[in-house]
Amino acid sequence: MLKSQKKLNFNCLNDYVLETLNTLNLERLDDSFNNLPADPYIAENYRFRRLSSFNIVNNQLVKLPHSPLFQSKKYNPLVGDVVRDYAELEQNLVELPDFQTIVREFFEFCQLCSDVNQIKANEISVHQIRTVANPQEVGYPAPEGIHRDGVTLVGIFSVSRHKIEGAATSLYKSKDQDPVFNKILNPGEFVIFSDRQLFHFTSVIKATTAEVGTRDVFVLTYPGLRPPKDWVQA
Repeated sequence: MLKSQKKLNFNCLNDYVLETLNTLNLERLDDSFNNLPADPYIAENYRFRRLSSFNIVNNQLVKLPHSPLFQSKKYNPLVGDVVRDYAELEQNLVELPDFQTIVREFFEFCQLCSDVNQIKANEISVHQIRTVANPQEVGYPAPEGIHRDGVTLVGIFSVSRHKIEGAATSLYKSKDQDPVFNKILNPGEFVIFSDRQLFHFTSVIKATTAEVGTRDVFVLTYPGLRPPKDWVQA
């Protein structure tokens, strides 16, 4: 049963919601970001990433077989039409109750949207992403600019921010309008929104000390972004 009033009032066709999951042990989640491999599809070394997909069966997370990520250039002009293969999330992270709480929370909104789109909410992809910055170089959480991902729902959960400024997340009804939502997500905050109705973007991060600064997030999508069965990369 959906418990929160935010879920009961959520309109999958055009809505977004901001929640705070304040009972999680974020430090345990944050530790796992130290083991992320560099994103090989970004030329500059400012992003680190893993990706796994899950079903929810009887309220339990069931990890799906490994699959690469694919977006067309319509949604990702930077690395669209490229099959991207990322390492899986580490098993000790997947087994953490706090991680599973985040995925289940997102899944409850997916169930609402499965009714709207007459499809079963049976696949959630979780992108574990660290963006870094240093005094000489900024980091780009969204190097593709204002965009959609080509899914039904997107969720961005903030795990940590260390020695940085910036990284405001914005949602737009169209690319040429002012944002309907604009906020730096603090650790524990979770914004969930309709990717079919809203574009999104996150501004650059800048280091605030002489050391490397980091922004750690989980980006969840429903459904996942898999290559078409007949896709042949040129």
